[in-house]
Amino acid sequence: MIEFNGVHKVYDNGKEALCDVNLHIEKGEFVFIVGESGAGKSTFLKLIMHEESPTVGEVTVNGFRLSKLRRRQEPMLRRTMGIVFQDFRLIQTMTVFDNVAFALRVLGASNKEIHHRVPYVLQLVGLQDKMKHYPQELSGGEQQRVSLARALVNNPALIVADEPTGNVDPTMSEEIMQLLIEINRLGTTVLVVTHAQPLVEKFRKRTIRISKGRVESDTPEGSVTV
Repeated sequence: MIEFNGVHKVYDNGKEALCDVNLHIEKGEFVFIVGESGAGKSTFLKLIMHEESPTVGEVTVNGFRLSKLRRRQEPMLRRTMGIVFQDFRLIQTMTVFDNVAFALRVLGASNKEIHHRVPYVLQLVGLQDKMKHYPQELSGGEQQRVSLARALVNNPALIVADEPTGNVDPTMSEEIMQLLIEINRLGTTVLVVTHAQPLVEKFRKRTIRISKGRVESDTPEGSVTV
């Protein structure tokens, strides 16, 4: 669950990035976040990931009130979410298996758990036969699926995907989106920030449009998004 209550964000240089944002995203929802460059989407994500704090207001993510979050609790928050980046952020000297396993190793998972969980999530994203390959041996779409597997491996309650189709072709863009929708069907909350309006229109999920730091519209699932 994600909740913004009266959230304003003003940076030290005086730039107002978000203004009076109030919204509620239920557990298990699939939500698109759209808007022009500079609209405030990046700040919105940074607040959710606790990389920034609001100037005014309260942000709650997966039961954590972020204004009350202590430093020792930050790893607990991060374990409840998986992040998918536009630029993949894979470690080039590691195999596909080890890139995904790395997310578990930093949490202290046992080798038994790693060798059970990693092949499972790689199978989910259709890469079970690429476990021993290195990132440079994969297509852009395959690299993004590795990034998705890495986000999934800890079984998070929330997946945040920041322009997940930005570096792949249109066919692979649809495949990535279908994977995210399937993950959502399994119960994971999915938040997708995107400029890909054709995908937003095709899949017709709840869509929140941010403009000049404000929530301009909040279109429910199944409606035509404009």
